[in-house]
Amino acid sequence: MAVETKASQPEYRAEARFQRVSPQKARLVLNLVKGRGVQQALETLAFTKKRIAPVIHKVLTSALDNAKYLSDERGLDLDVDNLIVKTAVANDGPRMKRIRPAPMGRAFRYQRRLTHIIVSVAEKPGSEGLVTRAEATATARPAKKAAKKAAKATVKTGRKTSSKSKSAA
Repeated sequence: MAVETKASQPEYRAEARFQRVSPQKARLVLNLVKGRGVQQALETLAFTKKRIAPVIHKVLTSALDNAKYLSDERGLDLDVDNLIVKTAVANDGPRMKRIRPAPMGRAFRYQRRLTHIIVSVAEKPGSEGLVTRAEATATARPAKKAAKKAAKATVKTGRKTSSKSKSAA
């Protein structure tokens, strides 16, 4: 499934619904991969010891496959190496009501929580202009450094003249 964003940059997503884990526990793992590159996120999930990590790994792989398939189908030029995990969300699913036996014939109610996991990937914003930005910053930095050195030199000379005037008086 692909969703068009405001900047006409497609976003590809995948879902895993009704997972038997609480949303809070799933968010712990999702926050590890949110905003990272897809390859780095897959490596992180492969070595995470939480029980939900393989499920999230599978969802992220599915989102990546959706991106490849839909970009080929629509004839878009998609660079898989520039994909990042744009959103990773764990929403509440329905709750299963259960009863636990308690002392003296009573029963305690508790709820088993279910989670809907949604992961979407998109290309890095401004990935085409990275080379020009690097060139622009490479030329701008020496000029800034030279200006800072000149400013420091004038400050130092200003201090020396004020210290000489005090010693002469």
